[in-house]
Amino acid sequence: MINSLSGRFLILTTVFVMLAEVLIFVPSIARFRHDYLLDRLERAQIASLALLAEDMISDDLEQELLTNADVLNVVLRRDEIRQLILSSEIPSPIHASFDLRDPPALELISDAMARLIDTEDRVIRVMGNPVRDAGLMIEVTMETSQLRAAMIDYGVRILILSAVISIFTAILLFLAVRRFLVRPIRSVVGHMKNYAAAPEDARRIITPTAGVTELREAEETLQSMQTQLTSALKQKERLAQLGEAVAKVSHDLRNILTSAQLFTDRIDASEDPTVRRMAPKLVNSITRAVHLCESTLAFGRVEEPAPRLTRIPLMQVVDDVIDSERLAVKDYDLKFSEDIPAGLSVRADPEQLYRVLSNLTRNARQAILATGKSGEICISATDDSDAWWIKVTDTGPGLPPKAREHLFKPFQGGTRKGGSGLGLAIAQELIRGHGGTLELSDTSETGTTFAICLPKSEIVFDAAAQ
Repeated sequence: MINSLSGRFLILTTVFVMLAEVLIFVPSIARFRHDYLLDRLERAQIASLALLAEDMISDDLEQELLTNADVLNVVLRRDEIRQLILSSEIPSPIHASFDLRDPPALELISDAMARLIDTEDRVIRVMGNPVRDAGLMIEVTMETSQLRAAMIDYGVRILILSAVISIFTAILLFLAVRRFLVRPIRSVVGHMKNYAAAPEDARRIITPTAGVTELREAEETLQSMQTQLTSALKQKERLAQLGEAVAKVSHDLRNILTSAQLFTDRIDASEDPTVRRMAPKLVNSITRAVHLCESTLAFGRVEEPAPRLTRIPLMQVVDDVIDSERLAVKDYDLKFSEDIPAGLSVRADPEQLYRVLSNLTRNARQAILATGKSGEICISATDDSDAWWIKVTDTGPGLPPKAREHLFKPFQGGTRKGGSGLGLAIAQELIRGHGGTLELSDTSETGTTFAICLPKSEIVFDAAAQ
């Protein structure tokens, strides 16, 4: 209850209303004290007028008049003459004097607070203007005990009334908040939970109904997000089904093409000039088709294992890649080189890093051989305090604009004619699994450079911070 929005709102409302009542209480108690003292002056004036009318009264009657006026002495100034009208014994010296003839508001408040704090019974002098101009000034002396008791009684009643008002106001606001804010918010949360149970069901998408502008905007935004997510899930399901179908077709087609590839060996041995001229093209076409099927199947394997990160000497992996590529170009004028600092080791999966570097090197080799010119491929590496940097640079013709636009997109980012574009997509995915990046650093008519960044930092989960 306390941790709920409506519960906290109830508590805060009660506190703020009480604070407002306290701010009202201070000037109210000061006004009560002022009116109390004026009332005593008025009573004293009536008593003094009664004495002036009779001219002479007994001591008992004089004491009764003072008791009824709740004062000790009455001094009335008439015609510039200060005259003690009623008097009795004063139990102690006068503690303070208060002039009620147009006093400042702050002075009234400070005097009232001082009276509430002071628990001792004092004798004070109070001066004011007589009622209906019955003289120039009236002055009384009185004890403060009854004044303080009356102020406390008034203050308690004010505080009780303030508490009742604040609680009643808080309850009304609590009910209003639950009706106009909490209930619509709970409705939105309920729609979210209902949608999360089956996001592909379009019937679970929220329909905006809130009357509050902000909640209406939240519902409309949620409706838009749910609509887009439902469409994306349906598209993903269709793509998954399509991918499964393509994988099955590619698997069967690969088997068919493999069988066809065996027959091309016998065709290649034919003495017919036309057959010998056309056979290499047929072999190349079938080989490309087989490679496309194998790449499609490899990309479709969502169970690609996570990298097993260990510290490995980078030179060893690079040497294996270059040795493998040199076998494929022993009859061509293509050079391989490496620039790896001695003893440099990186944290990576050796098999996956080999696949990435082999893919980049093979792409560079095919691009250079396609030009019919000589060239060079270099694998270099550096490191800094944050990461290891590996670059594969070639002197090939550079990447065409279309390849750069869709470079790492499957089936779109092929860098050569007949390529599927899966190699770079798979390589980038493997590097991401290492927490790193694979990017095209530079490409032009004089060559291309791909850069691999492998971070040195490790992510450590701190359970104590959760």
